[in-house]
Amino acid sequence: MKPFFGFLAFALFLAGSAPAQPAFSGPMPVPPPDTRGDTLRRAYLDRVHEVLVWYADTVKPEKPETIGTGQIVAKLALRQDAALVSARIVELMKQPQTGDMFWMFPWAAISYLGRDQLSPEAKAAIRDAWRTYFPLRGDTENHWAMYYSSLYLMSELYPDDPADSWFTGKSSAENRAEAKAYLIHWMDLATTIGQGEFNPTHYIGEYAIPMLYLATWSKDPEMKIRGHMMLDWLMAELADNSLNGVLRGPNARTTEASVVEHWNSLSSFFTWTMFGNTPPPASYGGFGIFFAGAAENYQVPAVIYQVAVDRSQDYVQRDLKRTRRRWRYSDQFMPPIYKTSYMHRDYSVGSYQGGVSDPIQTHVWDVMWAVPDPRGVNNTIYSLHPYASAHTLQTYFTEQPDEMISSLSGQGKPSYDVPDKVLGSSPYERVFQDRDTVIALYDIPAGTAYPRINGFFSKDLIRVTEDKSGWIFAQGGRTYLAYRPLAPYRWEHLLGYKQLPSKSGYKWERTDPGEHGDKLLVSEHLQNGTIVQAASVDEFASFEAFQAAIKALPLEFKLGPVPVVKLTTLRGTRISFTYGQAPVVNGTPLDYSKWKLFEGLYLNAEKGSRKLTITHGQLKRVLDFNTLSITDSVLP
Repeated sequence: MKPFFGFLAFALFLAGSAPAQPAFSGPMPVPPPDTRGDTLRRAYLDRVHEVLVWYADTVKPEKPETIGTGQIVAKLALRQDAALVSARIVELMKQPQTGDMFWMFPWAAISYLGRDQLSPEAKAAIRDAWRTYFPLRGDTENHWAMYYSSLYLMSELYPDDPADSWFTGKSSAENRAEAKAYLIHWMDLATTIGQGEFNPTHYIGEYAIPMLYLATWSKDPEMKIRGHMMLDWLMAELADNSLNGVLRGPNARTTEASVVEHWNSLSSFFTWTMFGNTPPPASYGGFGIFFAGAAENYQVPAVIYQVAVDRSQDYVQRDLKRTRRRWRYSDQFMPPIYKTSYMHRDYSVGSYQGGVSDPIQTHVWDVMWAVPDPRGVNNTIYSLHPYASAHTLQTYFTEQPDEMISSLSGQGKPSYDVPDKVLGSSPYERVFQDRDTVIALYDIPAGTAYPRINGFFSKDLIRVTEDKSGWIFAQGGRTYLAYRPLAPYRWEHLLGYKQLPSKSGYKWERTDPGEHGDKLLVSEHLQNGTIVQAASVDEFASFEAFQAAIKALPLEFKLGPVPVVKLTTLRGTRISFTYGQAPVVNGTPLDYSKWKLFEGLYLNAEKGSRKLTITHGQLKRVLDFNTLSITDSVLP
């Protein structure tokens, strides 16, 4: 399992403050009204320059500990203080810091940025570290993307070195061949049956940064264009799945903080950088500096920019993804994930069909409403079964079974084995979404850990009303919300986490924010369910009118022997949904076998096609991995 290196360790690199107000604490950004390429390019480069200068200004020459890899990248990208940087590199290379593949890609970037700036001693020290330090490859999709991209580029930088000069025990040519083969394999998977770590809030950087590096520095024309195309692919998905620059669920990978404050993640660094429509997170997300170091070599295409900033019309998007790789206890290697999204200018709704995608950090479904400034706002509502299982962890991970659960807290994942968690997936949850209606059903076997459903109710909701009909009504921003628990419930304060130092590095303490914090709707029943319906305030004369419309909807349900819901939604769709069976929509069972790789207003691709078509208005871009070509056109 991935060490929690990035966002804690990078904080150690930061010291002092920049003289100008950084974007993460400044006013809300506004995308430029002039969308010509030169205007967007200047705005993009200004944001990139801000990141580089901010990091460079944290350096205090008299305090070497203020010069970490982020500062080195910034200084080299700005072509500043090569002698100071070189001396610090020599010192750091005496004892490379653990971080495995997270160590690799910063030093690959430093090696390329410093080719004509670093001293011979510094370059030799870095090169020798790739012989003596043994970074582990890891066991997840983002690990291997970082590992193999870094190994590939370093092997290109030293193309003829023998096997005994590399930690792998393989020659430069062998390293390149292995790395290239895996990267092409991964791209084939992503472009035919979907990405496993889909819609990631933080891990988007672990894909975008390596792809940028390939596009920037690879000598092989094939790998250079592949890197560029995959970066376009990632940014197109980010554009399509974000509302005013904030990425919403479902997410294959996210964190305890980002699952409730969606803006507070590395994905917001990328929407800020690419689209300028939300502030970046504090310290530019930590990893943001490693993208900024080579960012001048990329420009998001105009069609992707327009997809990101235009929310003038509603749209439904259906995508095909896959689970994390299963190593044991399963007859399916990477089962399919069927992802549904609905986007409205005032809110978004997203989900997949339920079940375990990733055992720890998956977020299965949510409703998120738009807010003028997302910083510090928990603008979401959803429910989950707080499932925890060593057996399930063993399905997806390869560590020693006895230590799997106990080691998670030290890896920055403290909530896995607690009953009040708000992050995670369960094998006993099934979900169906039709536009802005979500139905989640639960059938939990007796004896399962934490036999309860946790409904997340944000501190930022207003007008929360428990109606005698069984519906709970609320308002978030310009969105009316109706939440229907299908079994009796009670309320709890959602406890937070405080990080404290300890001999092992850090530990976690639970904190209670009191009545002004987020709430949990807790329903302790094995057969259970949740219905959520969203609507814009523009649709109704008043909050009371919305409530009346919801209470008038035809609704039948039963919880035994398995949960069943029959509902006519606010949009007039007739749904019959039985746990363990295909949902029936307007009398027709849903056929998941017909799901395309992408199907929506802006992104479209056939399953297995290796070809994504991105359109907005008259703009069209086709990314074709069969021919390794990018085709732009203007439609009539």
